[in-house]
Amino acid sequence: MQRVSRWITLLLLATALIACSGQQTAAPTPTNALQAPTSAPTIAPTAAPTAEPTAAPTVATLEAPTANLTEGCVTDYDPAIDYFPEKVTLSDSAGWTIEYFNNYKVITVLNPWRDADVQFRYVLVQCGTPPPTETGDALVIEVPVNRIVAMTTTQLPHLSELGVLDKLVGVDSFLYINNPDVRKKIEAGELVEIGSGGQVNVEQALDLQPDLIMTYGVGNPEYDAHPKLLEANLKVVLDGEYMETSPLGRAEWIKFTAAFFNREAQATRVYSTIAGRYKEMAAKARNVATRPTVFGNAPFQGTWYMPGGRSYVAQLLADAGADYLWADDTSTGSQPLSFEEVFERARNADFWLNPGSWKSLSEIRAADERLTRFAAFQKGNVFNNNKRLNENGGNDYWETGVTNPHLVLADLIKIFHPELLPDHELYFYQQLTP
Repeated sequence: MQRVSRWITLLLLATALIACSGQQTAAPTPTNALQAPTSAPTIAPTAAPTAEPTAAPTVATLEAPTANLTEGCVTDYDPAIDYFPEKVTLSDSAGWTIEYFNNYKVITVLNPWRDADVQFRYVLVQCGTPPPTETGDALVIEVPVNRIVAMTTTQLPHLSELGVLDKLVGVDSFLYINNPDVRKKIEAGELVEIGSGGQVNVEQALDLQPDLIMTYGVGNPEYDAHPKLLEANLKVVLDGEYMETSPLGRAEWIKFTAAFFNREAQATRVYSTIAGRYKEMAAKARNVATRPTVFGNAPFQGTWYMPGGRSYVAQLLADAGADYLWADDTSTGSQPLSFEEVFERARNADFWLNPGSWKSLSEIRAADERLTRFAAFQKGNVFNNNKRLNENGGNDYWETGVTNPHLVLADLIKIFHPELLPDHELYFYQQLTP
């Protein structure tokens, strides 16, 4: 009975195990469908800043000037701009050149003195702009200059005509100046003398702090001031006007001075007027029927220095309708002659001009009786260019006359052909009386 019961028990246990083995846990059903994304939180975006937008930077297009800057400096430099719209061109001067670039100009003095083997170059840079990187041995000067020392009276009319006399702070000497406005400055204590030549007062020049010292050279250290002044690092420029061989060539150096003040337009107007008047009068005298014979100067320490046939004096006489007796000479300077050489050629000349410092025929007779043998002396046709002298003997002929050759020419035409200029009164010349 127990065996049957065990058997029944085993049978029930087996049946239960089979039933358990047939049951499986249900696996999640896989699916290829993407789950709908969980809705993202709908956070409202922060509003973009609404500050006023800064205007987009624009590249400044600087307007090119229509006139040269005569005061002050450039403040906004643009290398593409031409800062010298007013330029000069040369028509009669042969002793210098000028070249223009956008912000600087280059001046070369070709013939500073007789037989010179050197030239001088100056780079004039517009104030407020950079100088060129390569300047060689040229002197660099900022323009327009504000303080100038003039070491020759021939520069004073330039400053007057250009309207920059207020920038004059010094001269070489007060003694020989005729310009009334400059003399007023002297009387007011506004000018300083710095001396001349090898004796120039360098310390005095330094104290003036000039932007420019304008002088001249002769090629002799004893008479030249520029070597000492340059050695002191002063801005020194040589004016070679006296080397020109024509009256208009000399007068045109006003353009040279003007370049340092950016006053080219004014210089062009002034010179155009002077040249126009000169040429108009010369044209009248060129057609005269008769040309009187002329010689000039006087003996000095036994030697008679006669102007060369290619000198500016010879040109003046030709333009005034005269026959200069040494016109066939080919020199541009003065040639040394003896009394006998001059007398042989000029004894019967119609006119005698510029006999030294003499103011009367009696002074000539007292100096050398032989001089009375010239026909021009005997006729009273002796004229000297010393009508306008100051109290120290300063002759305005060598001051105003250099810049205004039309006034000199008018005097000469009046002397040789008075009918051509009936209303003209002698300005620089006077007829010597007994």
